[in-house]
Amino acid sequence: MTSQSASTLRARLVDQAASDLEDNRRRQQELAEKVRMLKQEEALLVDILKLAERYEGLAEASPLPEQAQDEPVIAGTKSRRSSAPAAAGTPARRAARTGKTTQAAAKGKSRQPLLGDLLMDLLGGHDEPCLAKELREELLEKHPDRNPTPQVVRNTLESLVAKGRIRRHKQQRSVMYTLAAKA
Repeated sequence: MTSQSASTLRARLVDQAASDLEDNRRRQQELAEKVRMLKQEEALLVDILKLAERYEGLAEASPLPEQAQDEPVIAGTKSRRSSAPAAAGTPARRAARTGKTTQAAAKGKSRQPLLGDLLMDLLGGHDEPCLAKELREELLEKHPDRNPTPQVVRNTLESLVAKGRIRRHKQQRSVMYTLAAKA
């Protein structure tokens, strides 16, 4: 082997190693970004579970899956849990599968009435059309444990309009609601 061919071979090896190193670092950055995004997603999902448990009044908090300290983090693989349909893991479905009941059912208490039902009851007490704002204020007075936002009240009312249970009346820029006439 001549010195020129040896130096050419060495130059190719150095170029290849530099290229491989650059590719390796780029992939490390991509994986680090994926891990960061997965951690954000995990935090969001934990918050969702906590909110669901708080508002569903579950008897016992569903155990959150945790990674063991000695368990390696393997990028690019899916766990059994993530490949299952999302709805199959909801607290209500887990309770149904395991036969456990919620705290409210165990004590014989019923759940809170639906917001739409409460709004229908409030509308039934009025002879004239009402604004969503007025209905929300009345709801807050009569049901202090409920605190829906004005947008949630409007969305619920519009849902009831779509179902034909109430009617919408527009007066200039105001939208008012009344119970639909019973057939």
